[in-house]
Amino acid sequence: MTAKSVMVLGTTSNAGKSWLTTALCRYYARQGLKVAPYKAQNMSNNARVVAGGEIGSAQYFQALAARSTPDVRMNPLLLKPEKDTQSQVVLMGQVNAELSRMEWRGRSASVWPQVARALDELLAENDVVVIEGAGSPAEINLKSSDIVNMRVALHANAACLLVTDIDRGGAFAHLYGTWAMLDEAERKLIRGFVLNKFRGDASLLAPGPQMLQELTGVPTVATLPMWWQHGLPEEDGVFDDRSISAGQVTKTVAVIAYPRISNLDEFQPLKNVPGVRLKWVRSPSELAGLDAAADWIILPGSKATNADLGWLRSQGLDQAIAAHAGRGGAVLGICGGLQMLGEALIDPHGIDGNGPGLGLLPLVTQFDEAKTVRHRQAAFVTVGGPWAGLSGVEVRGYEIHHGQTAPHSAMAAAGDVAQAVMADGLAWQNGAGNVLGLYLHGLFEDPHALQALFGAGVPTLDSVFEGLADYIEAHFESGVLQSLTAPL
Repeated sequence: MTAKSVMVLGTTSNAGKSWLTTALCRYYARQGLKVAPYKAQNMSNNARVVAGGEIGSAQYFQALAARSTPDVRMNPLLLKPEKDTQSQVVLMGQVNAELSRMEWRGRSASVWPQVARALDELLAENDVVVIEGAGSPAEINLKSSDIVNMRVALHANAACLLVTDIDRGGAFAHLYGTWAMLDEAERKLIRGFVLNKFRGDASLLAPGPQMLQELTGVPTVATLPMWWQHGLPEEDGVFDDRSISAGQVTKTVAVIAYPRISNLDEFQPLKNVPGVRLKWVRSPSELAGLDAAADWIILPGSKATNADLGWLRSQGLDQAIAAHAGRGGAVLGICGGLQMLGEALIDPHGIDGNGPGLGLLPLVTQFDEAKTVRHRQAAFVTVGGPWAGLSGVEVRGYEIHHGQTAPHSAMAAAGDVAQAVMADGLAWQNGAGNVLGLYLHGLFEDPHALQALFGAGVPTLDSVFEGLADYIEAHFESGVLQSLTAPL
C-alpha cells in the first residue's frame, strides 16, 4: 500500500458522510494528488453505470470530484433494496444471485476478500484514497459482520474523521458514545470530530468541544454551518423537499416518491432551474393545484416496479395521474416509470411480478433475467406536446433495468400505436403527445436537454465540487486537512 487513506465515519446515517467525502476528494485532487474514493458496501437504489458494471451514485460523484475515472472497485459491494428484508446484491459491478439469497452475516464473510482486494488495488495506484463509512461504526449488534467501517479503517490504517449532525441535537453525546464503544486500536485512528449542519452562534458551543477533547483526547476540527444549497444530490432517500430555484415559480414538477424509488439523484438539477419548483409527492392531495398546461408529473425509476405500482394504486395516485393526463397534463415516466405507464407487466422469470399498468401508453413490458446496464447516447426524433423542444436533441445518459418494452400488439392492430421517439425502444409517446416514457436516465443532467426544455442551464457538477472543496477549506481548522495525509 502506497496511498494515504482518509476515512469519513458518521455517528448516524445522514450525518453528512457522503458530501464530506466528496469535498475531500476534490480538496486533495486540487493539491495535485492522485485521488480515488472508496466505500466497501453501500445500500442504495441510486446507482450509476461505470467501467465493469454499476456502483452507488455517491461513489460515482466522488470519483468525478477526485478527477478519477469511476470503476467498480470504488464500491465493490452495492445492496439495492427490493423489500424491507430483501436486497439485490451487486458485487464488483454485477448482480450476484447467490449472494442475494444468502443470509446477511454469512454474506459479509464471503465477500470480504474481494472487498479488501479492491481497496488494496486503489491504495497501490493512488496518492490518497478517501474512504466513506456507512451508518455508524458503533452498532455493536452488527460489528462482527461489519465490513464497511472499522474493519476497513484498520485494514487501511486510515486517518478518520467522525462527523455528526448537530442540527438533530445530542451531537456531543453521539460523538462521545460512538468513540467510547470503539476498541482501543480503533479509537487511535480517530483524528478529529466534525460538527455538521450547525445553525447559530458558534461561540455558544463552548465549552463543549473542549470538554469532549478532555474526555477523549480527540479535538473538534470543524464546525460546518448548515448549507442547503451545496448542489450535490442526496445519496439516498428524499430529504430536502424544498426547491431552491430562483425567481417566480412558473412550473411545478411533481415527482412521485414511491417506497422503492431509484436514481432520484438525477432530479437534482431541477432544483436549480429558474422558475421551476420540484415537489416530492406521496398522495393525491399533494398533486392538487397542478395546472395541466404548465405542470408535470414524473414517475421516476423503481427498484420494485410492480410493488411500487401497487403502492401507487393504494394511495389513489393512479386515478390522480390519469385525471391529470386526461386534462392534457404532462406525464413523464423514466425507466420503471415508463414500465408503469404501459398496459401490462409480464414476468415469466419471477423478477418483479405480473400486473396491469396504468394504461397511459399502449405498451407491454416483459421482465428478463438479464439486466441491462450501459451508457447510452441517443437523439430524439420529432416529439410532440410539452416535450416538443426535445425534437432532434441528442442526449447522454445510462440504462439500468430488467425488462424490455414494446407496443401492445392487439392495441396496435386496432390503431392505438405508441410512437417511438428514440431508437431501440428507448422512448415512447402517446398520440396526444402529453405522455412520454423514457428508459434513459440522466435527461435532466444533460445540458442540451435542460436548454431545450427550460431555456436555461444550471451549475455544472464540477462547479459544485469546487464549491464543496472551498467550503471545507474555509471551515476546517488550519492545517488539519493536510495533517490527515501525514504519517500517523
